Amino acid sequence: MPSDVYDDPEFFRRYAELGRSVAGLAGAPEWPSLRALLPELRGRRVVDLGCGYGWFCRWAREQGAAAVLGLDGSEKMLARAQAMTADSGIAYRRADLEELQLDERAFDLAFSSLTLHYIQNLAGLFATLHRALVAGSRLVFSMEHPIYTAPSRPEWVTAGGDRTVWALDRYLVEGERRTDWLGGNVVKRHRTLGSLLNLLIGAGFALSHVEEWTPTDEQVAARPEWAKERDRPMFLLVGACR
Repeated sequence: MPSDVYDDPEFFRRYAELGRSVAGLAGAPEWPSLRALLPELRGRRVVDLGCGYGWFCRWAREQGAAAVLGLDGSEKMLARAQAMTADSGIAYRRADLEELQLDERAFDLAFSSLTLHYIQNLAGLFATLHRALVAGSRLVFSMEHPIYTAPSRPEWVTAGGDRTVWALDRYLVEGERRTDWLGGNVVKRHRTLGSLLNLLIGAGFALSHVEEWTPTDEQVAARPEWAKERDRPMFLLVGACR
């Protein structure tokens, strides 16, 4: 987990200015599609991996979740989440997801938003979640799409006159990627789509939904700058059953 980056004061200040940091779930364009993958939450025990400011934790309680555990590696993120939360049904805990330990059959839903592309030991994390979830429960997550994580420095390039394409390199070469984001040196872990899904299957999960997210016509009309997001998927949304 990149807690050292997120705990850097200047990086954290810039992160706080992002639309999804200011507006929460409403500021995340992929949220409606991700929300559609979630089960009824009333009475369920939920764990949020990479909870950040705790937006999903609070939303889950509003939907009737019995208890929510928010995990994050950043002290600054957890401090902000705690300051924004006044609910004894939500607990926040600092945790390294690379070495996460959870009680067996302790949860009815595991959720994660834009965190798993940071994890090196993803096979171990999926195995931990499989043990921690009760039979018939779900894992729902979003992450940066492998097409997006593949380049060392993602950028738009011009090819064939006016045609603009996404510069894609080293897609089949899995491993560490370092990118300059918000002025910080952020380390991500690139995997192909096949490798990612096979890790889930290998941990014992059954895939229920895989979506290469793209903005809707209505979203592009409201935010024309999102039009380029229809040329290659930025996010991958996955639903899996335990």
